[in-house]
Amino acid sequence: MKAWLALRSALFYAGYAVLVVVFGLLVCTVGLLLPIGPRQALASVGNGLVLQWLRLTCGVRFVVEGAEHIPRHPFVAVSNHQSPWETYYLQRALRPVSTILKRELLRIPFFGWGLWAVRPIVIDRAQPKRAARQVLEQGKQRIAAGLSVVVYPEGTRIPHGQFGSYARSAAALAIACGVPLLPVAHNAGRHWPARRFLKYPGTITVVFGKPLAPEGDARALTERARLWIQAEQRRIG
Repeated sequence: MKAWLALRSALFYAGYAVLVVVFGLLVCTVGLLLPIGPRQALASVGNGLVLQWLRLTCGVRFVVEGAEHIPRHPFVAVSNHQSPWETYYLQRALRPVSTILKRELLRIPFFGWGLWAVRPIVIDRAQPKRAARQVLEQGKQRIAAGLSVVVYPEGTRIPHGQFGSYARSAAALAIACGVPLLPVAHNAGRHWPARRFLKYPGTITVVFGKPLAPEGDARALTERARLWIQAEQRRIG
């Protein structure tokens, strides 16, 4: 069984590498000639192909609940973080969007070049206070420009079945900009575990909750989002 999983996973990574190179180059060359909306649409074609290739090679599908809750105007999405999968999916599903990511990712050839071109919010995780300021300052700029913002408040990928603590930057940004906070839960780490080679067939469930009004303080709003997300993780996990 493991040999079969390894073969399927190897086939996935072979195609994945090609997609990363091709679309990384396209987005940071041709894409730079386009406004940010069409540029992200071009990048999301690559994201969609990655998800389709994962389904074909490894049997990993997905279903979505609550898509009707996604606001039509800029918002801040807050999601648990388990896998590379959700970064590809949410960048595609919520565009135009700016994702918060660590600056080290931009140094990866092709992959990092494509990331840079779609206007992420880049932070230095080694300096938490400075990172919080970067999220707030750049996040305001992105929302003013009509982009939503995706935040992974756990700060790093947490294995499926475990829970991390939540930073308050997403809630603080939503309150500062007066936009909704959209909670998102998923179980992607069950089928594409972070930092592991093998992929496991099955169906990933993604759930969009009802947007939370940007009211109260950041601590209380973060806690509301955390409780909902973790409850949904238990339900779908």
